[in-house]
Amino acid sequence: MNNEDVWPPRAPAVGTWLLAIAALVTAMILVGGATRLTDSGLSITEWDLGKGLTPPLTAERWAEEFRLYQLTYEYQTQNRGMSLAEFQHIYWWEWGHRFLGKVIGIVFALPALFFLLTGRLRGRFRVTALLFALGGLQGAIGWWMVTSGLFDRLDVSPVRLAIHLGMALIILALTLWVALGAFAWPTRPSKLGLPKWAPFALLGLIFMQAMAGALLAGADGGPAFADWPRIGGEWIPSGSFSLTPFWHNLTENHAAQHLIHRTLGYGVAFLALLLGVIGFLRGQGAARWAAISVGAAALLQAGLGVHAVLSASALWPSLMHQAGAVVLWALTLMCARAAWR
Repeated sequence: MNNEDVWPPRAPAVGTWLLAIAALVTAMILVGGATRLTDSGLSITEWDLGKGLTPPLTAERWAEEFRLYQLTYEYQTQNRGMSLAEFQHIYWWEWGHRFLGKVIGIVFALPALFFLLTGRLRGRFRVTALLFALGGLQGAIGWWMVTSGLFDRLDVSPVRLAIHLGMALIILALTLWVALGAFAWPTRPSKLGLPKWAPFALLGLIFMQAMAGALLAGADGGPAFADWPRIGGEWIPSGSFSLTPFWHNLTENHAAQHLIHRTLGYGVAFLALLLGVIGFLRGQGAARWAAISVGAAALLQAGLGVHAVLSASALWPSLMHQAGAVVLWALTLMCARAAWR
């Protein structure tokens, strides 16, 4: 396939660059998940670009950062008496998360400028500018999230956490879509064997599932029920929707959060497996293999979810579950691209 056969034209260098950005965004999501699971997100209380470029390198700087953290509600209520070494442990997670964000900004901006000046962004300038704007907005959302938990809450707002994760998934999806387009992938005709909107519908359900998981994690609800397939020994746990107003159940009621997250998970697994089976039987080319991959990834993700539940949301099982969600999201996006092409 020649450049003249597609628009925007093929640009493998641009595609490789964007795949690198997608990998960094994925790492950012996972480090962010670890930051939340280790209660590290409130350890840095200022938005200071200069200080954020380097970690504390002196005893005085560590003492200053620790003093600022001691002013937070989380420290005064939950971590009073914490040692400097314990503070450093949580600080590194948050600092790494923020530093990775800065790295993504640089790795995005400098090559984008080069590709723009050399004419390789023909047909992709607007979407590239959109990605840059979304990255800046994501940084602002991250700080907006942090400020929700500094002085009157033990943790950040679950709603703001979900918005932060949701924006990361949107950025990842758009980056992958444009990267695949830069390779003109799939290079050969392919067929899914289903309507073209089917994988997009699955993407929507996966997004809802991820948001439900973010609300659950944001409310520290993961360890509340460590049994499966029942929830606290019940199929529908008592008091699932007992809070008023109703939406408080989505952000504060652990029973409702587990019920919603698990139910959506079953729906995702079933529909993804159905997509995979139909793609295997009726699909052709890249769309067929993408659909099969989605079905396999969904089964693996369901198993990782059960493992995370039974571990009472321990760090590594939970991170593996989050990684599985990102992989499923990316594979479904690829399936949608292959079917759309």
